[in-house]
Amino acid sequence: MSDDSSILGKAGRKVLMMGNEAIARGAIEAGVKVATAYPGTPSTEIIETLAKVAKNLDMHVEWAVNEKVALEIALGAAFSGVRALVAMKAPGLNIAMDTLMSAAYSGVNGGLVIVVADDPGPHTTQTEQDNRFISKITLLPMLEPSDPQEAKDIVKEAFKISEKLQLPVIVRTTTRVNHTSADVILGEIEVVKREPWFSKEPMRYIRASMAWNLARHKWLNQQMEKAKEIMENLPFNKLEMKGDEKVGVIVSGVSYNYLKEVIKKYCVENVAVLKISAINPLPEKLIKKLLSKVDKVLVLEELEPYLEFHIKSLIPEIGRNIEVLGKFNGITPREGEFSPEIVRSALEKLLNIKLGNPLGDSKEKVLEEIKSILPRRAPPMCPGCPHRATYLALKKAIKRLGLKLEEVSVFGDIGCYALSLQPPLEAIWTEHCMGASIGMAAGLYFAGSRQKAVATIGDSTFFHMGIQPLIDAVQHNANITVIVLDNGTIAMTGHQPHPGSGETATGEKVKPILIEDIAKAVGVKFVKVVDPYDLKETTDVLVEALKFEGVSVVVARRLCAILAARRKLTGPPCYVDPDTCTGCRTCILQLGCPSLVWEGEKTVIDADTCTGCGVCIQVCPYNAIKMEKEE
Repeated sequence: MSDDSSILGKAGRKVLMMGNEAIARGAIEAGVKVATAYPGTPSTEIIETLAKVAKNLDMHVEWAVNEKVALEIALGAAFSGVRALVAMKAPGLNIAMDTLMSAAYSGVNGGLVIVVADDPGPHTTQTEQDNRFISKITLLPMLEPSDPQEAKDIVKEAFKISEKLQLPVIVRTTTRVNHTSADVILGEIEVVKREPWFSKEPMRYIRASMAWNLARHKWLNQQMEKAKEIMENLPFNKLEMKGDEKVGVIVSGVSYNYLKEVIKKYCVENVAVLKISAINPLPEKLIKKLLSKVDKVLVLEELEPYLEFHIKSLIPEIGRNIEVLGKFNGITPREGEFSPEIVRSALEKLLNIKLGNPLGDSKEKVLEEIKSILPRRAPPMCPGCPHRATYLALKKAIKRLGLKLEEVSVFGDIGCYALSLQPPLEAIWTEHCMGASIGMAAGLYFAGSRQKAVATIGDSTFFHMGIQPLIDAVQHNANITVIVLDNGTIAMTGHQPHPGSGETATGEKVKPILIEDIAKAVGVKFVKVVDPYDLKETTDVLVEALKFEGVSVVVARRLCAILAARRKLTGPPCYVDPDTCTGCRTCILQLGCPSLVWEGEKTVIDADTCTGCGVCIQVCPYNAIKMEKEE
C-alpha cells in the first residue's frame, strides 16, 4: 500500500495506488469530514487508508458495528451540510437498505457518497451480487469506474453531483478495480469549510406522514430527471467512434481495460466503443448515437445483463434492426468475473472471425495440463487458530454426551471460523449471512426437531448482527447453545477493531464491550467464558451448555494467533518426540493444524509456523508432543 505522504501528496504528482487507496484519495480531495464503514473485502482498504491520515485532516473515520449504522452516521453528517463517505462490500448494502431507501426520500445537504464493492468471481463473498439494480430500486444516481485513476476522479465528482441533486450517490466498484494498482495523478485537495448545522424540516426528514412520503417520492423522481442531463455529459463516459463502423461494443467497469487490451493486441479495427460510467441514469443519448450507426453491438458487463436489458429497450426508438450480443444469448457468462480471454472470445463472435492466440494454439491445453498437475489447496485455519480448538472441543462434548454428530446441528456464520467446514473438523452445517446462525438455530428448535441446535458466531459478527437474534431467542426461551468465538478482532478482513477490541480505527484506546455482559444483560442465564486452548475446560463447559435447558452462551476467548504472533504473545514451538510417536496420526486427523506435517511414518511439527498453542499436546493419546523450553 502507498505510504501516508503519497496519500496526502500534492496535486500533479503521479503515485502508484491500489484502487481502494485511490478512492480514499478522492474522498480527501473532496474534503470529506466523516468516513465510515464495516470491514469487508474488497472494500476494506478505503477506511484503512483514511484512518492513517484522519488526524492530519481533522476527519472522523470509524469502523461501525455494521453497514446500516455506518450509513446512518454518514447520513447524519451529510444532513448537517458536511461531506461524508460510507464504504461496504456487496452484501453490506443489503444490511443498509432500510436506511438507504429513506435516505433517497430525505436527500442530503452535504455530499454523501456510498461506495459499494461488488465481487464477481466471487473471491471473498458468499454471493455474486450485482448492486447496479439497487440504483433502480432506490432511484439514486450510480457511477462505475474502470481503473484506479477513474476511481479517484469519479468519487470526487460524485460529491459534486450529490450536492447538486441533494441526493446520495452510489459508486459501484468491483474487486479488480478495488485491488488493482496503477499510476494515479493526484488532484487538488479541496478545503471545504462549513459549519455543521441541521435545520428542522419535518416534511423532508420524517417518514411518519404518508402524504409527505408521496410528496418526497415526486421530488425524488424530479431530481432523477435532472440527473439525466448530468449523467449524459459525465466526462467519464467515452464514445470512440469514427462514424463508419458497422459493429460496436458497449462496455462498463474493468471490462473496458480488457477490451482495449484485446483490441490493441490483435490490431482490431472498425469497432466503435462506448464506455459507460454513468450506470443510473444511463446516458441514453450516447447509447442511441452508437446504435444509430451500427448493425450489431456487443455488451460487456459484470455480472447481470443490466446494460443489455436497457440497451434492448432503446432499440425500438432507433427504428433499426440491431443485433445485440451479450448475456441473454450466451455470448458472455452471467457468473464469474470477466477476463481478456472472455472478452476476446466475445469479440470474435461480434466480428465473426478468429483472432488467434499469441501464445499459440496449445495455450488452452497447457493451462489444462497445469491445472491437472497442481494440487487443489483448500483455505485452512491458521496454525494456532483458537477456533480450531473450540470446534474440536464441541465435537468432543457431543461425543461425551453419547450423541451422534448428526444429532447436533451446528449453524455457522460469516468469518474465519467458516473454514471449519474443511476436513478434519467438518464442523459447521451452514454459513448464510451475517448473524444468521442464532436465528436459524432457534428456528430449528421451534420447528420441533429432536436435534440439539448450536449456533457458532464470531465476535465481530455478534456485534454486527448477533445481538438481536439472541434477544429473540431469550424472549421465546429457545433451547439452543450459542458459542461466540471471540478472537478480539475482525480477523478475516485484516484485523480491524470492533467494540470488544478496546480500540478504534484510528488507534484510540477505549473500554472494550464484553460479549458476556451483553448476554447477561439480555437475560441469558447460562453464560460462561473459556479459553479454547484449554481443551478439557472448554469441553467440560460445552457439555454443561448442551445439557442446559434454554439459551446458553459460551464465549470462547483467545486472541487471534496472527495478532498474538505480531505482539510476541505466542509460546515456544511444540515438537514431536519420534521415539514416543506411534504414527497414529490422531493429531492430524482430529486437529488438522497446518503445522502438523506427516513425514514417512511419523508426525513432525514445522517450528517456523507453530505458535505454541499446545492444543496438539492435549490431543496426542501417547504424550508424544511436547513444548520446547523457553530460552
